[in-house]
Amino acid sequence: MKIIETGLQGCVVVEPKVFDDARGFFYESFNRDRLAARGLEIAVAQANVSSSARGVLRGLHYQWPDPQGKYLSVVDGEVWDVAVDIRRGSPTFARWTAVVLSSENRRHFWIPEGFAHGFVALSERAVLSYLCTATYDATADAAIRWDDPDLAIDWPVASPQLSEKDARAPFLADIAAERLPVYRG
Repeated sequence: MKIIETGLQGCVVVEPKVFDDARGFFYESFNRDRLAARGLEIAVAQANVSSSARGVLRGLHYQWPDPQGKYLSVVDGEVWDVAVDIRRGSPTFARWTAVVLSSENRRHFWIPEGFAHGFVALSERAVLSYLCTATYDATADAAIRWDDPDLAIDWPVASPQLSEKDARAPFLADIAAERLPVYRG
């Protein structure tokens, strides 16, 4: 497996070793021991799958307290996946990184606790699989506005389809400090 650093400490892209031939392909999508040997300690508590039509944007979501790390991949289609550092005191606070995840490139994206996450479906249909380090907690569920001008995320769609929750999410500057994770260095 190959680990590709992003501009945000802790957020990495994982490229698995793919065995491909005329019959099809095989790769390990998650191997706790191999990832741990590369410095990625991922304790899975919950696994999720979502399906989205082209132009659907989900996010920017996070949980606080009881944050979730997410290990994401696309099993069908293509998404533009975004992580935003929202840890108070972080040297990269409010900075974002993005990666294209697809069933063709077979990349995975590790987003540790303390980051907001969002994605937009680029293909007709996109099926995203993600492993989480904590279970979903409705009382900790939170979101940041996808088009927050202070974040200036360069989304590849101008008018995405949004849920009601995402359409009315607050800007990062309007979220009380105690509702954001803390940078632990």
